[in-house]
This record gives sequence, C-alpha cells and structure tokens, in this order.
Amino acid sequence: MSFFARQYSRWTCTTHRRVLGGSACRARPERARELSNLVTTDAQRKTIYALSTPPGKGGVAIVRVSGPDALHVWRRMARSNKSEEPMKDPTPWQMKRCRIVHPESEMLIDDGLAVYFRAPYSYTTLPTLEFHIHSGRALISALLSALSAFPTLRPAEPGEFTRQALLGGRLDLTQVEGLHDLIEADTEIQRIWALGSAGVGILVPEMNGVSKFYFNQGETRAEYDSLRRQIIHCLAQVEALIDFGEGEDIEEGVYEQAQAEAADLLAHIKNHLSDNRRGELVRSGIRMAIFGPPNAGKSSLFNYLANRPASIVTSIPGTTRDVIELTLDIGGLPVIVADTAGLRETQDVVEVIGVQRGIDAIQNADISLCVLPLPDVLSFASGSSEDVEIKIPCEIKKHITPSTYFLFNKSDLASQPQMSLLNESFQSQQAEGNALSILRDRSWVVSLTTGEGSHDFVRGLAESLKSRYHLVSERHSKIHAPLITRTRHRVHLESACKFLEAFLALPPEDVVLAAEELRYAAQAVGRVTGEIGVEDVLDSLFKDFCIGK
Repeated sequence: MSFFARQYSRWTCTTHRRVLGGSACRARPERARELSNLVTTDAQRKTIYALSTPPGKGGVAIVRVSGPDALHVWRRMARSNKSEEPMKDPTPWQMKRCRIVHPESEMLIDDGLAVYFRAPYSYTTLPTLEFHIHSGRALISALLSALSAFPTLRPAEPGEFTRQALLGGRLDLTQVEGLHDLIEADTEIQRIWALGSAGVGILVPEMNGVSKFYFNQGETRAEYDSLRRQIIHCLAQVEALIDFGEGEDIEEGVYEQAQAEAADLLAHIKNHLSDNRRGELVRSGIRMAIFGPPNAGKSSLFNYLANRPASIVTSIPGTTRDVIELTLDIGGLPVIVADTAGLRETQDVVEVIGVQRGIDAIQNADISLCVLPLPDVLSFASGSSEDVEIKIPCEIKKHITPSTYFLFNKSDLASQPQMSLLNESFQSQQAEGNALSILRDRSWVVSLTTGEGSHDFVRGLAESLKSRYHLVSERHSKIHAPLITRTRHRVHLESACKFLEAFLALPPEDVVLAAEELRYAAQAVGRVTGEIGVEDVLDSLFKDFCIGK
C-alpha cells in the first residue's frame, strides 16, 4: 500500500469513528433510528460520479461512477433492451448495450452502453462503472440528476478520479503530472514527453479469457526510482559500518566505496539539472519575441506563422503599438510568439510606450528573432563575396544576444548579383571570423511577400530549437524526454545534491552524520514520486484537472 493510501485510510477511519463512534454507537435503538435519518457527509459518500467527456453536443458522452456502490448503480439503472427486467450482474470489462433508467421512477433516460471495471483492476483501483450515452445537454443533465438520487453518491471534485488512482497506488505523482500534461498537450513533442511520464495502460489477457487493465511504470518514475535506489545502496553501506564497524564482518574501504558511488550519482543529477530548463520550457511553451526596425516585416511574419491576419500590417512605420502574443506549434514545439513594435527613436507618446513594452518582451523571452530588411542592411565593400557585410542598426544591435536568430526579409527587392554574392558568402569557408560566420547557422533569407524561403525558414527554425534544447540526438531522431519538467522536481533534486555534497565532505569518523545526509538525500528524491509525504502538493495539482478525470 502506498503512502497516500495509508494516510487516506487512517483519515477515513478516524472520521468514521468521530461520526459513528462513541456514545452514538452505544445509544438506544430509538436514538440509532434518529441518527439514520441524518444527512450523510461527503466522508460517508465514498462513491463519486462525473461527466468524463467534454460537455455539449456530440457523438458519445461518458459518465463515470467510481466507488463501492458502483455495482449497486448498475443494478438500479441498467435494464435489458429486450425486456423490462433488470440485467444480470455485469461481466467485468465487457461493454453491454442496455436501457438506462432513473433509479426511482424507472423512466427511460437513454439507450446506450455500460461497462463495469472490477476492483482493483480499474483506473481508480475501486469498482468503476461507465455509462456511454448520446451526447446532448438534456441527456447528460438527466443522467447526472438520476445519479444524484442515490444517497451514497456525490459529484466528483476536479481530478478526484485520478486522486483515487494515486491513493490506491495505481499511479505515483510523476505519472499523475504526466497524465495532466498529456491531456493539456498541444504539440507532438509535448504529447510524447507526457506519455513517457504518464506510463501506458495495457490490457493483459488472463487464463479465463478476460483481460485486466494495468498501468506500466512511467519512464520518469523509473528514473527517479533508480536514483533513489542508488542513494539507498550508499546508505546501506554506511549503516553497515555503524552496526558492525570495519572488522571481520565488513571489508575495508566500504565508506570510500559509498562516497565514490555518491560522487558519480551527484554528477549524474547535476547533469540533469544543467539542462537549461528545457523540460519546463517545452511543457509551458518557449517564449520567442520578434523584433527589428519598423516596416521590416515583423507583423507579416507573425501573420504567416499564425496562418491568419492576427496583426495589422500597413506601409506606415509604427503601425504595431502593443505586444501581441500567440501560442503556435512550430515543428512539434509549443512556441509563444510575440509581435513587438518597431525599435526606433520616436516622439509619439503611444509609440514610446509600445517600444518599451517590446523591449521588455525581448528581455523576458527565451529566444528572440530579429527581422531585418535585407536591402537596407546588406553592404558590399567590393564585388567579392569575401567583403559582404551586414550593417545592423544601433537600436537593434544592443538587443542581440547569443539566443537571437535572424530573418532577412524582402529578398525580392535585392538584386540578383547581390543575392548570388550573399549565398556564396554564407557557404564560403573563408567567411570564418566575420559577421556572416556567426549568422550562418541561425539566419535565413526570405521574401514574405512572395513566400520564397518561408517554408525553409520554419523548418530550419524548428530544427534549430530542437538542437538548442537537446530534443534530438546526433545519431538518431528519437526525442529525448527530460527528467525535470516542473519546478518542483528541480527543487527536490537540488536539495538532494546539497545532502550528497554534505555526505562527501564528511570523513569516515562522522559515519552517523554521513548516514543522516544520505537519508535526507533519499527523502528529497522520494518526494518527487510521492514515496514519502507530499500532501501539500496534492491540492494544487488536482485543481487543474477536469472534473471527470
């Protein structure tokens, strides 16, 4: 039984003793009858129900019931579609067509399907019943109203089905977080990463021909469990010294061996921590600010990426006054793109405010994209490709950082000889050391008016971002999910590193203190998966879930 299950069971028993125990249980029969008429509390109504699909009109709506009275709901509400008789008790994990009726009036609600999941082989580990009905607002409302007629049922809180799965040991904290991220995933990479954390549900055939549902351990949980086991292995060696000391029973060099293993483990954890927050960034979205001089084509690029006229485009400089943001899917990556006002000196009060907001957006962005008009910044000292120069305005140059990419727009306005020399310069090995050598791997030339080079730019930007955040290895194209996807993970791992460093600093004479430091390190890693108490995490985690999950 998991920590959460033990704590929940202890709390439930205490609550029931307070409600039903003491003098109430020893009262006379008349008093007991009076107590039986009391309204049941949420602690007593252990069976929950909710709509598990989006509300509104659609093909199918699924209403889930989970708890000890799920089978009772089947017996009261499921009727054969061929007769008025109640249906036999269900065969677990087999979908049955039935007429769904009101438990009191037995009025027909819908002709649908029902499936029963026997404990503990359900998602929540509790008996679970699902009604599959036609999705309409009146139908859904009628079914939920019928379920409310049961005195032992109550509506589920947001994420409560998944909370039941956590309390029952079906999932750990990292799998719950991965499941939430899977539901919220907007891009392919987010989906793949979340799937690795959540684990995969599988049906395993049994001897009697009936399949049972199991959840595979998530990749993230497996990695954290491995880290924790390695720390505990070091701890076991140190505690052996405390119990026995170096002598006949314990070989020499045990403490040094434990420190060597801890040092390797510390380096491994620090390697995960030095990932430039790629897990948090890809999960929440990479912030990219588009900036440049007025009329460079920033808003045109923004509209091209959005695939709609999201920003106003005119030939008048200073048209964009405020920051406009959209979350886009670029090569499977979630990118929050911000269109900013053109950077220039101006006396217009409103434009000054817009320019400052644009500067703030650039400074707060994870990456930036500088859009420059190619004919205005391209310079040739001679007719040779070796003398090509890019002249960037001073207002723009001071905002360029190592995380800045470049898009040279309006290539249709440049002459053919200029474009030929520019291409030669980009490809020439002799360009090493000049401005073009710096820009070669993070710049593109396009014409947003004609569309020339636009597809290559989007594809190249996506590949650059994947490379920047180490999403694809050099040898193959497999997407590597990070170990850290939340600030909570990072805090606990940083804490574990501090305890490991404290252990490595202790001499063998302080073996008792050394054991304590390792114990604290193991607890810090355990908090990520929920191996030890993290009750304060639960409420903030489940409040973001939809009610039917």
